[in-house]
Amino acid sequence: MGKPSWPSEEELNGIKTIVSDMSKRSKEDVRVVVSPYRICPLGAHIDHQGGNVSAMAINKGVLLGFVPSGDVQVVLRSAQFKGDVNFRVDEKLYPNLCSNKKEGTNANGLAKLQEDNNWGRYARGAVYALQEKEHCLSQGIIGYICGSDGLDSSGLSSSAAVGLAYLLALENANNLTISPTDNIEYDRLIENGYLGLRNGILDQSAILLSSYGCLLHMNCKTKDFKLIRPLDMGNSLKSEKQKEYQILLAFSGLKQALTNNPGYNHRVAECQEAAKILLNASGNSHMEPLLCNVEQEAYKAHKSQLEPNLAKRAEHYFSENMRVLQGLEAWASGRLEDFGKLIAASGRSSIVNYECGAEPLVQLYEILLRAPGVCGARFSGAGFRGCCLAFVEVEYAAKAAEFVRTEYMKVQPELAAQINPKTAVMICEPGDCAHII
Repeated sequence: MGKPSWPSEEELNGIKTIVSDMSKRSKEDVRVVVSPYRICPLGAHIDHQGGNVSAMAINKGVLLGFVPSGDVQVVLRSAQFKGDVNFRVDEKLYPNLCSNKKEGTNANGLAKLQEDNNWGRYARGAVYALQEKEHCLSQGIIGYICGSDGLDSSGLSSSAAVGLAYLLALENANNLTISPTDNIEYDRLIENGYLGLRNGILDQSAILLSSYGCLLHMNCKTKDFKLIRPLDMGNSLKSEKQKEYQILLAFSGLKQALTNNPGYNHRVAECQEAAKILLNASGNSHMEPLLCNVEQEAYKAHKSQLEPNLAKRAEHYFSENMRVLQGLEAWASGRLEDFGKLIAASGRSSIVNYECGAEPLVQLYEILLRAPGVCGARFSGAGFRGCCLAFVEVEYAAKAAEFVRTEYMKVQPELAAQINPKTAVMICEPGDCAHII
C-alpha cells in the first residue's frame, strides 16, 4: 500500500492563492496546517473513563492556510461557511458553554451565534486555551479553512481537527513550541473548557500522534501511548493471513450537533455513577469516580449492585477495554480478520450496552457487516449522527462500497437521497499526524 498523497499539490496551491489574495502577501509566505480526521477501530466510549483506546488518522481532513497577520487581528474565511470571522488575540475570552444552554443563546443569555460567523468559535477557543495556559499572543493570523471536498465529517472528529488546526497556526505565528502531548490538553480545553463538551482525549491524540500505517494505542488514564505497526508493513516476513486493507466510511445523512444532544453527556455521567457505586462497594470511595479506577475483580464482585442502565454502561467499558488489548495483539500479528471481528463486537456493544446509535446508523452497521470483503464495522464517533467505518480487503473495496450504497437506499431512502452518491461511501487510506507545510 503506497503512501497516499494528501493534500494534493492542486489543493495546496488553491488554498495558498486564496490566502495570498486575502493578505496581499506572496503565496510563498503562506503556510498550511494539515489536520487529519481520525477513525477509532476499537475503544469506543471509554476514553472519558480512562480506558485503553486505539485510533489512526486517515487521508482526509482539514486544511488551514494562513500567514501571521502582523498585528493582533485574526481574520478568517471558510470554504464551508459564509461570513468572515474577525477578533483580536489580545481580547480576554471567556467560555462559550453552548451545551448548557438552549441553541441560540450563549452563557450570558444573550441572543446568539446562529449567524454564519458562529463557525469561528473554534478559533476563539484556541485563543482561549492558549490564554488559559498563560501564553502571550502578539500575532493573529489571516487564514482560510476547508474540509475534504464533499465529505460529511460527522463522526470523524472534525471538531478536534479544526481546533488543532487553529492551535498549530496560532502557535506557529507566535513562535511557540508546544509538544503534541501539551496540545492534546490545549484542544481539550477548547472542547471541554470553552464549548462545554465532556469528551476525552482520544480524538486529539489520534490527530497529533498518528503515523502512517500504524495503529495508535493510548492508555487514557496514564496518557501513555504507543504506535503499533502491523507485521506486513516494513517487514519482509509475510504470512498467508496478512491482507492489504482499505477503510470504508459510510454516511448516514444524520446531522446533529453533539453539544446539543444530551445523550453523550448523559452517558458519561452514567459511567461515572457506576464507577462511584463500584468504588464505594470495594472500599475505594476516595478514588476519582472513573471506571478505570475499578479493578476487574471488584467489578465482577459488585456489579450486581448496579441498576440495569448503569450495569450496561459498566459492561461496555470492561468488555471494550479487553477488546482493545486483544485487538492490539491481532493488529501487531497482521491478523486483520481477527481484528475485524473485534471491531464488529465493539459495534454491537455500543448498540446493546452503551445504547447509542440512531436507527439509520444501526442499519448502516448491519449492512456493512454483510458487504463483501468487510472484516469488521462499527459507528465512527459518538454514534448519535454521522457515519460508520469498516475495514475491507483492498480487492473488494469498490464492490463493498456499491453494495452499501444500494442497500442503504432501500432502508433509508429519504436520508440516502440527501447524500451525494459520489461521497455516500468513501474508500480511504491511513494518514499521517497533523503538521504544517
